[in-house]
Amino acid sequence: MRQQPTTSIWALDALAAEVARRQRTGERGVFTNGVFDLLHQGHLRYLQDARALGDFLVVGVNDDESVRRIKGPKRPLVPEHERAELVGGLACVDYVTVFGDNTAEAVVRALRPSIYLKGADYIRGRTDDATITLRPDELRAVLAGDLRVHPELAGLAERLAEARVVAEYGGTLCLVSGVPDRSTSALIQRIVERYGSGAADGDASSENRLKPQRAQRAQKR
Repeated sequence: MRQQPTTSIWALDALAAEVARRQRTGERGVFTNGVFDLLHQGHLRYLQDARALGDFLVVGVNDDESVRRIKGPKRPLVPEHERAELVGGLACVDYVTVFGDNTAEAVVRALRPSIYLKGADYIRGRTDDATITLRPDELRAVLAGDLRVHPELAGLAERLAEARVVAEYGGTLCLVSGVPDRSTSALIQRIVERYGSGAADGDASSENRLKPQRAQRAQKR
């Protein structure tokens, strides 16, 4: 019998009530969002790091239409319900919701998580081990243009629309580094290089071996 996913996909209104309930008891909710197309090691470690920051982790997954707007007409490779189920099947993920906007502003505004987490690619001139945590007062200062402590965050409000929402309700923003050279784009490129525009050597050899068998079957018809 097929085992059901351990994490269900939540509608936003029900999820907002659940997050509010848990945070009223003193728990810290962590929220992050993304496409999560072709789940890989970088995704896993990023989500594990996110879960370690609080008491429960909520993940927003872009729906197919928003992915096409963000990534182009050839993406996603994996449909939204499968991507959401895969993310929800990870032990570090407690809740999943699917959303249709290009950014997660509306989701963050509805959930009001204690911590909102994104990747360190929003840090200008970052290094691979860059990680920044901005508590409410620090986040408000950066968004107001005070960059004395974090000059690398210039233009953050324009590059990360959700940051202003987090500042409005008094949440914490974390920007964390990922696993170097681990991305869906790199994975797609590797697949194209090995299997695109003509079969790989091994596949070509298999194809050549099958040709005589096909010819024999055709003669018998």
